[in-house]
Formats: sequence, C-alpha cells, structure tokens
Amino acid sequence: MSSKTQTREAKVIAAIPCYNEEQFVGDVVRRVSQYVNQVIVVDDGSSDRTAEVAKTAGATVIRHDVNTGPGGAYKTCFQAARDHGAEVLITLDGDEQHDPDELPRLLHPLLDGEADLVIGSRFLDPYEVPRYRKFGIDVITFLYNVGSKVKVVDAQSCYRGYNKKALDRLHITEDGFGFSVELLVQARKKGLRIVEAPISCIYHEASHSMNPVLHGIGVALMVVKHRVLAALQSLAGNTTSVANEEITA
Repeated sequence: MSSKTQTREAKVIAAIPCYNEEQFVGDVVRRVSQYVNQVIVVDDGSSDRTAEVAKTAGATVIRHDVNTGPGGAYKTCFQAARDHGAEVLITLDGDEQHDPDELPRLLHPLLDGEADLVIGSRFLDPYEVPRYRKFGIDVITFLYNVGSKVKVVDAQSCYRGYNKKALDRLHITEDGFGFSVELLVQARKKGLRIVEAPISCIYHEASHSMNPVLHGIGVALMVVKHRVLAALQSLAGNTTSVANEEITA
C-alpha cells in the first residue's frame, strides 16, 4: 500500500520548525507535501522571508514574534498537530538536512501499528558524518542508553514520527536542544514503543547549527538532568506504592 493511500486512512501532518530558512523551506514543503495530508511550518521569529516562502509553497504557517529556541518551536509544532487533528506527526528540519523523500521510512511503522515513536537514525546505514559531530552524538546517546533496556543508536535526530498516543503523552518543557532527548526519556518512562529507521543527513554551510561543542555540552547536561528526574519520580512512585501496601495490609 502506498504512503498516499495510507494517509487517507490516518491524518498525517508534517511540522517543520524554521529560523531564517527562506533559501530552503519552499522546496522542503513542496517535496514533503506528497507524503502527508498537511504541512505546518513554525517560523520561530525569522528576520527573512521564511513565512512568506513557506505559505506560497502551500504550508500552514504559524509565526512566533520572537525566537523561542528549538524546544519552543517544537512545542508549537506539537500543539499545532494536536489542534489540527493529527493522528501522526512527522517532524523534520527546514534547511534540507533531512531528505523529505525518506519520510515513508518513518511513516510506515506508525501506520502499521509497529511503533509509537520512530527515530530517523543516521547510523543504522553507515555514511559519512563529520567526526566532531559524531563524537558529540555518541556521548549524548550513551548518556541516554546507559542503564536502560531500551536503547537507541541516534538520540539526537529530530527527523521523527509520532502517533496520536505519543502526541497525547509527550510534553516538551525545554526551550533548547535538550528537548530532543527529553522526549525520548518521557517516551521510555511512559512505555511507548520506540523504533529507528535509517535516514541520511546532509550537512552544509548554509544550515543553521550552533557551535557543536556548546550544543553537545548543553544537551549532555539536559540528558543527565532528565535521567535524574525520571529516576527520582520512579523512586517516589515506588515509595508511595510501598506505603499504600503497608496501609492496606
């Protein structure tokens, strides 16, 4: 069954957070539109023509008056998907780092009921990733995986798919890049089924990425923070359960 046929049975929305992406966003919107029912672009306070170009290409555009950061833009993506009745949400970058034609790889496990959250992984199929980027991603992924039975190979990819169950249960609190791992920590804690699908990623000079060292340190700290919070919440829940058993005994 083709992706177009399946999207008639479930409303699939692609959400693209953007900041000054007028050079690329129009092409991304047009290419991704063939696989989904609706494309939403969240313009996170751009100073260029991102919103205008995205709208001309056929996207529903939501504009922030000021730049809120990656997590802030993704919060709006999630809420917009809920407001528009999405049964599946696909998120991808607006700077053409992610290939829209690989979207079906993320979509099929969700439509087939095999997963609640699909990560587009850059490391399932080997290809060249700048060494300094790979090191940072490996550290962050290690911090997410350590001590857990549910492991992934790419905890930082933002090319992802979420079904309605995941949309209803996951909530972003981080404004920075730490939101990406925050969602995975929540998903694992809530027992959501996480799978990975192979994707490629194009790194180019015009893409808007912050200093990878600062980015890696910041996200690593967020991973530790959310892992500790999850552990404390689990401990508190276990303590409450034991106390209740003692009361009813």
